[in-house]
Amino acid sequence: MTVFWALLLRELRLSVRHGADTLAAVLFFVLAGALFPLAIGPAPETLSRMAPGIVWVCALLAALLPLDRLFGADFDDGSLDQLLLSGLPAGAVAAVKALAHWLATGVPLLLAAGPLAVMLQLHPAAVPVLLAGLVPGTLVLSLFGTLGAAVVLGARRGGVLLPLLVLPLAMPVLIFGAAATEAAAAGGTPRPHLLLLAAVLAGALPLCPLAAGAALREAAE
Repeated sequence: MTVFWALLLRELRLSVRHGADTLAAVLFFVLAGALFPLAIGPAPETLSRMAPGIVWVCALLAALLPLDRLFGADFDDGSLDQLLLSGLPAGAVAAVKALAHWLATGVPLLLAAGPLAVMLQLHPAAVPVLLAGLVPGTLVLSLFGTLGAAVVLGARRGGVLLPLLVLPLAMPVLIFGAAATEAAAAGGTPRPHLLLLAAVLAGALPLCPLAAGAALREAAE
């Protein structure tokens, strides 16, 4: 566990050093969301109805932006080999990377999601549900993103393949998260959709690091 926390601290320090990546993801999230009122019109009823889907799609796309650097920099300078020889299993190294990605990208997106939802005229009762869904949702996106980044590591045009690999996996997260918020806005119960999100997280939590670890070992060889 000492090695685990030391590696996590290293990743967070690197994230602070490359803070422009986090800033770019948050700015993309806000600006992409701000474009929708310009495209579909400023009618409050229309924006309120579309707000859950807008926020979730923008969060998904913004979470993809920093994934190129997740393993790429370590692979290029040889640090990946040292990480795999640090005493941690390859799956644990991938889990640290996923957690660091969520702390550096997912948490800032959560903080920006509330103001963006208010700007898009989302019903006030649905805003807490939106944020509650984004917590497991962004965790799952980080896990899927880590898996995708490990699979395409070292591949030609990996930056193009990565979204094509991650986006289909993330579709259930998008569907359940937006449905939970829409249910709350309509006065219904979001509980079934949030439970489905939690179930996806429960499945991705053990499987994605293991699969990503296997891909990392393959890339290192």
